[in-house]
Amino acid sequence: MSDSEEGRMRIAVLDGDGIGPEVVPAAVSVAERALDKQGIGVQVTRLPFGAAAIDSHGVPIPGSTLDALAEFDLWLVGPHDSAAYPAELRHPAPGAVMRKQFDLFSNLRPARAVSGVPATTPDIDVLIVRENSEGLYADRNMAVGSGEFMPTPDVALSVGLITRTATERIAVEAFEAARRRRGHVTVVHKANVLRMTTGLFRDVCLQVAQRYPDVRVDTEHVDAMAALLVRRPADFDVIVTENLFGDILSDLAAELSGSLGLAASLNSSADRAMAQAVHGAAPDIAGRGLANPVATIASAAMLLRWHGERSADDATLRAADAIDGAVSHVLADGVLTADLGGSASTAEFTRAVIEAL
Repeated sequence: MSDSEEGRMRIAVLDGDGIGPEVVPAAVSVAERALDKQGIGVQVTRLPFGAAAIDSHGVPIPGSTLDALAEFDLWLVGPHDSAAYPAELRHPAPGAVMRKQFDLFSNLRPARAVSGVPATTPDIDVLIVRENSEGLYADRNMAVGSGEFMPTPDVALSVGLITRTATERIAVEAFEAARRRRGHVTVVHKANVLRMTTGLFRDVCLQVAQRYPDVRVDTEHVDAMAALLVRRPADFDVIVTENLFGDILSDLAAELSGSLGLAASLNSSADRAMAQAVHGAAPDIAGRGLANPVATIASAAMLLRWHGERSADDATLRAADAIDGAVSHVLADGVLTADLGGSASTAEFTRAVIEAL
């Protein structure tokens, strides 16, 4: 179904847990302002999700929410705090349910140092393209069950899954992204140890590379990649890897760029996308106005850019660029939340971004 109706963009919003009800509305208000400047209205539909859904529906992601999500192309989703749920409701996590049911196979996680925020590696500007449907994440590998099991109380096993089909489609995402950036892809694997699984991932990515003679390609073992991101991050552009490696490397890259609070993320399938920041629910600061909304705001900008690129909608692309520009301006101007060494509240930072728009 189209995500626009009578000139209005339709976005499903799930506030989530912890700081979610603070940072998600912040991102919605910024997106609404940026789109309004381009003459685009927004229809926001909030859906039950997380701890609030447990209270109202008995589960963290009700069937009614999943049914409703199927009617939207664009979702903006807050973090979930599965560890705080009743034990019987912790697995599978609601995010895993959504990714599996809607085949959100691609996870894009940029990390870039920005003016005004001290960074461990000031020259970092990378995009980690993470395969999101299989790999070494056992909860995403099976039609039934989690892929992790214990035949005896003293033995635990986990199934890692790599397929040609999933690897090929994530490789295409990476090479297409490289064409929009600086034309360089690094394939990250561990084929010296996981020869068949990550070896297949590496080999299929290199096969896809042959379709992109204009893009430079190289490979790195995941442990070397972690060291190289610290030592010489400017050598890298787009990094494509399997699920677990991508999760770890993207957290590292986010901290190297300044803070996990800056780390935006977009999950997508062929026909829908979910914006959800990399960080978690941070229940220790929830409700105190301390949360950094940058990652969620930047994730919303990624969501708009995804839509704009696929629909050739220049107005939406301009809105996405305006959000990124406004956030960069506010950070460079020294308006920082506590995690970045400043004193701005969530609301104060959000107001500054809206004013910069």
